[in-house]
Amino acid sequence: MSTSLFKFQLPFNLPQYKLHSISIGLAGVCYAMGFWILLDSALYSKYANGSIVHVTFIDWIPFISSTIGTIIVNSLNKVQLVNSDFGFDTSSGLQWQARIVLFIGFAMLAVGISGSLLVLILKYIVKGFMEMPTIGMGLENVISNGFIMSCCCLLWFSNNMEEDNSL
Repeated sequence: MSTSLFKFQLPFNLPQYKLHSISIGLAGVCYAMGFWILLDSALYSKYANGSIVHVTFIDWIPFISSTIGTIIVNSLNKVQLVNSDFGFDTSSGLQWQARIVLFIGFAMLAVGISGSLLVLILKYIVKGFMEMPTIGMGLENVISNGFIMSCCCLLWFSNNMEEDNSL
């Protein structure tokens, strides 16, 4: 009887600590890419943009929301989420508090990505600014928030790998 979870094994076997370190590094790269893309869009808007549309604070609100959501989700003690006896313990206030905070964090991430799509649609597409340098600023906002969300997912999975080994 095989002890592996999947039918097919990877051709290489990375130790758990190396996989954890690689995923943390990739999460940092994703966050840096997201920040740099939005900063590039803002700098282009300020210094090289010839149109009347510019990146304002409204464009930064989804990024800030995604960043706050990432901080909330990844600062949570994940052991508290599943710390109940057979799932029947409804009196554990700490477990429900952890679940509510996790929901708030994921809601902030959803507000970030949907807010960037909303800014793209309302500020660029509806008003008819469909030329590439101008609409590129809105697309960079969406891509930036996508990178922040992928950073959050990578950190979540890598922290879960670490906590699964410590249980």
